Order: sequence, then C-alpha cells, then structure tokens
Amino acid sequence: MLCAYARSVGVGLALLILAGCASRVPEPTVQPAVAPAVWLQVDSELLAASRSATEQAEVYAQGSMEHWRTRVYQQTDENFLPWFSGYWTQEWLSLKVGWYSLNSRGDSEQASRRLAGYLQQQYQERVLEPVALEIDASQITAQAMEFYVQLLRQQVALTSRRHQLPAPQLDQHLERVTAIDLGPEPGQRATLRQLLQVEPIARLPVYGALLHKLQPPAQAEPASTTSGVPRVAEQTSEKLQAQFAGRGVAGAVAAAVGRVAGALISVGVAGVRALVQDNARPDLQAETRRDLGTAFDQAWLKHLHDPEHGVMAGVYYLGRQIEGQLPPLEPNGSDAQP
Repeated sequence: MLCAYARSVGVGLALLILAGCASRVPEPTVQPAVAPAVWLQVDSELLAASRSATEQAEVYAQGSMEHWRTRVYQQTDENFLPWFSGYWTQEWLSLKVGWYSLNSRGDSEQASRRLAGYLQQQYQERVLEPVALEIDASQITAQAMEFYVQLLRQQVALTSRRHQLPAPQLDQHLERVTAIDLGPEPGQRATLRQLLQVEPIARLPVYGALLHKLQPPAQAEPASTTSGVPRVAEQTSEKLQAQFAGRGVAGAVAAAVGRVAGALISVGVAGVRALVQDNARPDLQAETRRDLGTAFDQAWLKHLHDPEHGVMAGVYYLGRQIEGQLPPLEPNGSDAQP
C-alpha cells in the first residue's frame, strides 16, 4: 500500500513538472546588431534604388504626357478648330471684338485680352475638359510619385532579404531618414519608413500639403493649360477689327440706297463673306493649328521638365530628400566612409 502510494505521488509530481514546462513562454531570441559596414552597403543600395526609380518614373511620366498631348491635339482638330473657323463663329467673334473695341475706346490690346479670355474659356470647355475625363495631366504628378515609391519599396524588400536584416532594426534605420519635410509639426513630416509602409502614399497626412506645394503659381496656370490661345486671339482681333471697319462702309452704302435695296445688299455682302470665309477656312485652321501647337509644345516641355512644379516635381522632391541624407558614393563606386 505505501509503495503504491509513493509511486502515485511520484507520477503526480512528474506530471506537474511537465505541465509547468509546457506552459512556460520561451524567451525571445535577441537578434544580433547589424554591423555598420552592412548599413553602409544598405544605404548604397538605397541610393542606387532611388536614382533608378527616378529614371523609370521619368519614362512613365513622359509616356503619360505624350498620351495627354496626343489627345489634346486630336480634340483640338475635332472640336476647337472646326468651331473656331466656322463662318458664324467668326461673325460672332467680329461682333464681340467690335463691342470690346467700343467699350475700350479703341484700345486694341484690351480688346485682344478680352477676346483671349473668351477663347481660353472655349478651349477649356471644348478640348481640355473632355481630355481630362480620359487622362488628367494634374494627376500624372501623383501617379509618378506612387510609381517611384513602389519601385523603391520593392528594392528595399530585396535589400532586406539579401542582407537578412531584422525587421525592427531596418524600421529603425529607415525612421532616421526624413522623406517629406514641410515644417516642424508631425503632420508636416514623414519618414522613409512611413513612406514605404503606407499604401497608397495618398494616405499619408502630409501628402495633400506636398501636392499643394508642387502646384504651379496661380498666375501661371492659364498659360500652361491654354498656351497659344493669347497669340491666336491677338491675330484674330487684329483681323476682325479690320473686317469690322470695312463692314461699316458696306452698312453705310446699304443705308444710303434705302431699306429694301439695303437689305438685299446686306444679304449679298453676307453671302460673299460666307463664300470667302469658306475658301479661307483651311488656311485659317492650318495657321491656328500651327500657332496653338508651337506654344503648346513649349509649355508642354516646361511642364514635363520643371523640377519645382512639373509632373516630375514630386519624384524629384522625394529623391532629393532621401538621397541628401544617405552617405554619398565615392567616384569609384565604393561607399564613402563617415
């Protein structure tokens, strides 16, 4: 009896010991610190990744801008030029120019400016707004930034696997790099770790402020979106003012010969003007297309390459911020020692 009891007690104690061992939480494994030389190599790869991502984002942005420009040209040919060169449009524009000239007391420059404003509005409604439904040039900046960050995110993942970097240490390393710095407040800043971990980057609190910073000055926007229209308006105003003065002579002749004959003369003059306008329409369209295209191409190139407010401005900003805080490379490609 005593022996059996002792054996049972021994078995019970053994089970308690085993249960205690099973419920004990294993101690976390402490990751060894990454060597400074490895971090230098990581920074070198980040620097190369940023430059490579910038180049690929440039290709993306240029392709998007090429597509936008092609659609603007197509919409100009299909919607704006036929309307602008039409007989009744030219008649209406001549009346507006005459009215502008009367109100400006003969100031031709003021008349041209008012006509330019009207034509810019028409160009916006007939060309730019329909194209924006397919591809919005203002969104290319945001899309290029997102593409840049995606490429950088992929390269950081490859670098982490290559060097077997512990995630907490990598996060701590990336946290030291300020990717967006618009002010001292937390909502005006974002670290490289935040930039890479938040998807899409539009969710970052500072994102909207960055886009606002990249927008061109308000006074520059009309020139960038409707380039060439002021030149077309100036030429049109000069031509229509000359025509308007000539039509005053025809009106005086019509009034002198009486109402019935005058009406017939007016109808005849209108018919001749319509015929002349129809014959001159191809030349007017070609001239207008050339003037619009030349100025538009100049503005397009500026919008593509302007480092402060162009479509690549966001990518260039991120690149400058990140690369400016990484150790530079020696000319031979080796890491610069601190």
